[in-house]
Amino acid sequence: MPDTLRLERGTPDQAGAIRDLTLRAYAKWVPVTPRKPRPMTADYDLALREHRFDCLWDGERLVGLIETVPEGDALLIVNVAVEPDCQGRGLGVRLMRHAESLAKDAELGGTRLYTNKLMAANIELYESLGYAFEKETHHDGGVVAVHMSRPLA
Repeated sequence: MPDTLRLERGTPDQAGAIRDLTLRAYAKWVPVTPRKPRPMTADYDLALREHRFDCLWDGERLVGLIETVPEGDALLIVNVAVEPDCQGRGLGVRLMRHAESLAKDAELGGTRLYTNKLMAANIELYESLGYAFEKETHHDGGVVAVHMSRPLA
């Protein structure tokens, strides 16, 4: 089966599509976490001005995205979202590897991310990709964020 996917830089006029995809992708975590995951409440008009978005398209359909921003000597992965019916097909891994390539191109030391401690499946995925635990931070509403990083080889 040919790969019909293309990765393109997100643009401000795509804020609505990015928001909608993110809401669908994170909906499964709402019953698990004490409050909606941060990407579900983000202002994507603002985020598109301040962060880089790389969008994965299948034809005219947005099927995935990764939001990044340089932070110190690393590239912070702020958000990775994949359409629910496309999850489990390696698209998230493809997006994560793309972020690592961006970090390398920018001559940064690696990538960094954080996720809710209750999102155990995400933590397992990140560990399988070579991300290591850095620390936990506690936030309002009982949210515990797990911070992870992956140095570039």
